[in-house]
Amino acid sequence: MRLVASLLRRDRAVVLLALAGVTLIAWLYLFIARAGMDMTMGGMADMPDMAVEFAVPWVFAMWWVMMLGMMLPGAAPMILTFDALQRRKRQRAEAYVPTTLFVAGYLLMWGGFSVAATAAQWVLQQTALLSPTFALASPALGGVLFILTGAYQFTPLKHACLSQCRSPFGFLLNRWRDGWSGALHMGARHGLYCLGCCWALMALLFAVGVMNLLWVAVIAAFVFAEKLLPAGVWTARIGGVAMAAIGVWLLLS
Repeated sequence: MRLVASLLRRDRAVVLLALAGVTLIAWLYLFIARAGMDMTMGGMADMPDMAVEFAVPWVFAMWWVMMLGMMLPGAAPMILTFDALQRRKRQRAEAYVPTTLFVAGYLLMWGGFSVAATAAQWVLQQTALLSPTFALASPALGGVLFILTGAYQFTPLKHACLSQCRSPFGFLLNRWRDGWSGALHMGARHGLYCLGCCWALMALLFAVGVMNLLWVAVIAAFVFAEKLLPAGVWTARIGGVAMAAIGVWLLLS
């Protein structure tokens, strides 16, 4: 029994370290990308008429890596629960699947969001609504976005999706599917609920600056808190009030 318990702790630690490592690499990429962007903007300071080039692969990669760094910590309990269930199947000599398939399905959903965010950024940039720092050029538009995001925090859709994200065992119990395709499907389904929970928060990045890493960290911490803290539901609502207040302040100022 001690050997089994030791193996369980080791497997859990391996998954946690893997998630932490991937998250750390994602944030390191963002810091390097931000430094490169600052250097580019500094070089363009003497050439104000020079247009900012829109490189689709780079922008898509930026969004997807950003989503990975922001969302994986909040998804850790769900991933660990899935891994524990698969580990028990393996111990009983039953068919099991790698946890990486569940994670892949989850990240595919955020990859889809990254495609939409890339398209939105292109439209905003082409219509001159986005500044060279990748933030909305109009504070009024930013204020409206903050108010809409704050209001979304109180919608039934937000509550339903947040409830699914906050209950890993219940989610897996009610939506379990066997096999490799089943793991991919469950991961994608969980990613879809997370997307429904957090898409508006991610859209706020257009108001504060897509590569404003301080705001990226603040939003990531807020997502983590509303998903994992015992008072997460109240955190979501208080955050909604704060976002609406910031939006009103931006409009008035």
